[in-house]
Amino acid sequence: MSNRLANKVAIVFGAGSTGDGWGNDKAAAVAYAREGASVMAVDVNLQAAEQTRDVILNEKRICEARSADVTSSKEIAEVVAETLEMFGKIDILHNNVGIVKMGDPIEISETDWNKAINVNLNSVFLTMKYILPHMVERRSGSIINISSLAGIRYTGYPYPVYSATKAAVNHLTSVIALQYAPYGIRVNAILPGLLDTPLIYRQISGEYSSVEEMVASRNAQCPMGHMGTAWDVANAAVFLASDESSFITGVCLPVDGGQSIRCM
Repeated sequence: MSNRLANKVAIVFGAGSTGDGWGNDKAAAVAYAREGASVMAVDVNLQAAEQTRDVILNEKRICEARSADVTSSKEIAEVVAETLEMFGKIDILHNNVGIVKMGDPIEISETDWNKAINVNLNSVFLTMKYILPHMVERRSGSIINISSLAGIRYTGYPYPVYSATKAAVNHLTSVIALQYAPYGIRVNAILPGLLDTPLIYRQISGEYSSVEEMVASRNAQCPMGHMGTAWDVANAAVFLASDESSFITGVCLPVDGGQSIRCM
């Protein structure tokens, strides 16, 4: 720990893990706090956000937990206003909310298709909508959008809506980065590859005959011979949130052990 984020305030949307262990969301919130940031942990599941908060508080760091639905403009506006009232500013916006809906265009329902777009893409628009004005006023800020390797290549899973939304997040990241660069605001995305997190056991394992088969298959697909962890993503997020990356914006950074440059 080097206090790279000392005196900064981070709001993390999707800060509660989807199961036991460390998801990208929980790890990022804890990593920000360990580097000195005050954290507002936000999740639709308040109990999950509180679990993340408790980890941070137990380490004698600063964190508050709140519940908010990222598809609700009203709830996002309220939690942003509360964060500003409590901490006085927002230096880091971390968007980590996402869902996986399986099914090709023939199989997937319109309801699931629209829900994935609403959660995976519209949430990024809404959080930026309410936080960018504050960052513009302060002429400073770092926005980190958690995308996916699926946003730039086929990963073997039948989830075109997930891939489409993550591709949209990548492009949205790029255009907002250019538009707001004159205001000192940096916008970057992280593209996790195959990770061993609680989410894959809840939303991916059904594509395999067993959990063991899933783990073996995913490990084999990675050039390094093993999946990454949530901490690989969290460490990249800390770098992008810190002043060490002050001249980096509009980047879609794969954290994937080299899979993005490997032929299928």
